[in-house]
Amino acid sequence: MSEDSVDFDPTGLDDVDAVRAEHARLREEAPLARSSAYGGFWALTRYEDVKAAASDSRTFISSVQAVVPHDPRGLRRPPLNFDAPAHTPYRRALDRTLQRGRLVRLEPILRERAKAALAPLLEAGSGDIATDFGVHFPAWVTTEWLNLEPEIAPVLAETSFRWVSAWRERDAETTNAMSAVMYEIAADLLRRRREQPLPLELDPASSLLSERVDGEPLAEEHVLGALRQSLVVGMVAPPIVLGSIIKHLSDDRALQDRLRAEPELIPAAVEEFIRLYSPYRGFSRTVSEPIEMYGRRIEPGEPVTLVYAAANRDPEKFPDPDEFILDRPNIAEHLGFGRGRHRCAGMPLARMALQIALRELLTSTTEFTAVGPFEYARMPELGYTRVPVRVTAA
Repeated sequence: MSEDSVDFDPTGLDDVDAVRAEHARLREEAPLARSSAYGGFWALTRYEDVKAAASDSRTFISSVQAVVPHDPRGLRRPPLNFDAPAHTPYRRALDRTLQRGRLVRLEPILRERAKAALAPLLEAGSGDIATDFGVHFPAWVTTEWLNLEPEIAPVLAETSFRWVSAWRERDAETTNAMSAVMYEIAADLLRRRREQPLPLELDPASSLLSERVDGEPLAEEHVLGALRQSLVVGMVAPPIVLGSIIKHLSDDRALQDRLRAEPELIPAAVEEFIRLYSPYRGFSRTVSEPIEMYGRRIEPGEPVTLVYAAANRDPEKFPDPDEFILDRPNIAEHLGFGRGRHRCAGMPLARMALQIALRELLTSTTEFTAVGPFEYARMPELGYTRVPVRVTAA
């Protein structure tokens, strides 16, 4: 990419308000924007463009580069880094374990896990909702979904937090070390499921092992990679989304009180929060052939970020996009979980977990206040990574 056509520089642009202001400018002035950062990439920010690209898996492929900044190790783990048809059996195996019946079984278990994860914060009267509860509860969600032993949850919480923090800081040594720990967890899980498989609809590892392509099982290295990805994928976004929700409800005390008094509104509120606080700005694709958009030419190999956070605040799609509107008429069309073949596989579990987390926090308190200081996510995410709070237990 040539330097003379650069439209924006995301490096150092982390404050959420500054990022959103830049997204608004790009939607208006450069809907297909170019940046020279991170080796150079494109950015789509308008809703219809992001939706169309995410839905067109033939043109916008995931197997070359699926995130900006890219992983310098060049690792490709399914299903995220695979295109159809190679992607399909991995996605089918994971989807099988996230049907309604499985979620019904998990819900009461996760409610108890949420209460336990909140207990230290309530007892202390203060803490960081993003790095404490926002890390430990998702670790339990992942542990229960994968049927891991309970003692794995705190290890996963610490390991994933260190991995994410190192990834954001571009600390390759720590990133690799923490990734190795998660690979060990995944390898041990895979070994045990080979010996004693569980019902396919209840267990991701068993489901992956059951898949066949032309009569052959999936390659072990890729099954291992899919489990390794499953360990961490549910640990990145929840702390950011939860932190953003709690910051919002701290600023809007009337809404906090209303949701506490009317918990039946929580599912609709969570959906609007997901639209408002979509935590990704760096998920990317590359094109399978040269294409032209807005008078510009995108070549194969050039990353194109689908800026979901910008698309979900596009005023052409969502009137008053920066406002929280309960029961927004077209809320089901938000892109908080992506779209198309690579829409978040864990969407139903993530949605339920966020609802449980918010309900338990509201039920167990009479009020909470975000007190700062706050810290912000770097590319490829967007949102708060540290949200200190004071809470008054109910």
